[in-house]
Amino acid sequence: MRRFALALLVIGVLSGCGLEAGGSVPLRVGPASIRPMAQLDGVRITVGSKDFTEQNILGYLIEFALTAAGAQVRDLTNITGSNSLRDAQLHGQVDVAYDYTGTGWINYLGNETPIPDSDGQFRAVHDADLAAHGMLWADMAPMNNTYALVTTAATGVTRLSDYARLVDSDPNAANTCLGTEFSVRQDGFPGMARKYGIDAGRARKQIMQDALVFTAVANGTCRFGSVAATDGRIQALHLKLLDDDLGFFPKYNAALVLRKSFADAHPQIAEIMAPISRLLTNETIIGLNRQVDVDGREPAEVARDWLVARGFVTAR
Repeated sequence: MRRFALALLVIGVLSGCGLEAGGSVPLRVGPASIRPMAQLDGVRITVGSKDFTEQNILGYLIEFALTAAGAQVRDLTNITGSNSLRDAQLHGQVDVAYDYTGTGWINYLGNETPIPDSDGQFRAVHDADLAAHGMLWADMAPMNNTYALVTTAATGVTRLSDYARLVDSDPNAANTCLGTEFSVRQDGFPGMARKYGIDAGRARKQIMQDALVFTAVANGTCRFGSVAATDGRIQALHLKLLDDDLGFFPKYNAALVLRKSFADAHPQIAEIMAPISRLLTNETIIGLNRQVDVDGREPAEVARDWLVARGFVTAR
């Protein structure tokens, strides 16, 4: 199947911290319940995302919605890594993107202790990032893309506390595949190991691309693996989420992120995206992710068709 040009195929020429690449929106859409707005007519808006399925889908939702409203949208989806997207937003190369509240609180703002409920975490990151960096978090979605460990039913392990004991008693039986970012992030394996008393040096780990973890666990290469909890491959491959019984992993609700100056100049963006964000439940995003990662559809097609089905835009 033809691959749409995902705007930053690490052509991502870096100029200082800036990204000097971009492309047009990959599919044409027209207005439906989202109507053209005079205030956005011809306004140049660059939309970004990170480089995994869910983020690409979320980026395209923004792009198609703002295109239907009359904006001149530039596609910078598929940026490699959270920090690269963050730098692009701070330096004005990306105007709007969906990001995750836990990522903002811990990775961008340097906090070590997450807020235990979604609303509280959103308010905390909203207030702190606005004060420190002039970044506005808006339109939090119900979806919570938290980290998790998965296994198969054959291991009999159901909780992270049980996994920690297995690492201590029989490291080979707890062989774990870790995604690249998860292996080093403080809201990933290092922090989880501290919370659960895991000797990280004793744990048997394999570091790999996130997309490879699912099949590695399903086919027995690893007995456990790190995943995002809203990934459609968890259900498709009959994997089991381990219960985070000590409540380590932060809330990762998706929310729209913009520079406050840009949001103030174009308040219509938040107005357009709010009803879309409200519909993004875990069930919804798992279904959208599965269409890409299991059924082989393109993220842009999946995002557009979902918006069409709900009457936000029309396909052209």
